[in-house]
Amino acid sequence: MGTDPSHAPSAHVPNGSVGALWRYPVKSMMGEELNSTEVTGRGLLGDRRFAIVDRATGKIGGAKNPRKWGNFFDFRAAYVEPPQAGSEMPAVRITLPDGTVATNKQGDLTQILSRAFGRDVAFEEAPGETGSSAPTAEEYWPDMAGLDYRDTVTDFELPAGTFFDLAVVHLLTTGTIDRLRALYPEGRFEARRFRPNIVVSTGPEERGFVENDWISHTIAIGEDVRLAITGPCPRCVMITLPQGDLPKDTGILRTAAQHNGVNVGVYASVVRGGTVRRGDPVMLA
Repeated sequence: MGTDPSHAPSAHVPNGSVGALWRYPVKSMMGEELNSTEVTGRGLLGDRRFAIVDRATGKIGGAKNPRKWGNFFDFRAAYVEPPQAGSEMPAVRITLPDGTVATNKQGDLTQILSRAFGRDVAFEEAPGETGSSAPTAEEYWPDMAGLDYRDTVTDFELPAGTFFDLAVVHLLTTGTIDRLRALYPEGRFEARRFRPNIVVSTGPEERGFVENDWISHTIAIGEDVRLAITGPCPRCVMITLPQGDLPKDTGILRTAAQHNGVNVGVYASVVRGGTVRRGDPVMLA
């Protein structure tokens, strides 16, 4: 499937369907797999709603700078109950590396998190449309060919009022995962390494970096949701970090850099929200 504008309206992505849904309540922490979720103009309801902030610098903490923060992926966050559109966010339950469990309804959460991270931190909620300025985060660039910078840390701005990096939805196809595995068989390529919101299962006839051809098109998911595919998703050191039983592996990023411009998956904005469920068909709209 290419980007030729002559594609017929509503042409099916061959055998395309929602294979998995992921939400990450706290930026850079591990998240929760879902069977269904509401999609709003700000992505999956409750996604990246909260973040850790370094009180000394005011910058957002995250796995993009593991030399400073250690492994954010040793922390897991999930809502105690499903969020509801138009309602206050439910409590977030955070499981720390040592197994300690705390919620953002506790008065001592910042002290608990500060001890765990070894620095004075705050736990903040994204201000939304009332946010007047763009938050800043840091990113470490490993010494690797194909990256914009090498062995240095840079600052970057997040979209104002949010804790997203560039866009509110990240999609990834199983076709891309399969292609990366073929290019680097020694690596363990699993969707969870790349922290997508929506994993699209594609058929065996869809080979290569499938979603690259979706850029500048609109994707229909199920009866309600429409997403505008805005561009590729550039990857960073995060995808090389250990995550659960997945080992540290710089070859994961190197393979993406060598064969797909450091991109894995695509970003999207929400044209029309609604409910998305595992198994929903995925089409070009």
